[in-house]
Amino acid sequence: MNKDAAVALATTDAVNAARAAKAAAPRPEPPVAPDLDACCGNGCDPCIFDLHDLAMDQYRQALRAWEARQRAQ
Repeated sequence: MNKDAAVALATTDAVNAARAAKAAAPRPEPPVAPDLDACCGNGCDPCIFDLHDLAMDQYRQALRAWEARQRAQ
């Protein structure tokens, strides 16, 4: 095998490995919602529901990124 063929083969292997890594990335899972009675009602800052809202924002962002990677394949 000549040098150019070896470089082409290595590049193809790297591209295939990157595609396999994208395909293997699991879809993000949404955070578990707290029970309605999990709030103590004392006006905590942040409240457990505020923390869940923040976690949902992070989940949505991760899901959009995951979906974009899936479309790019």
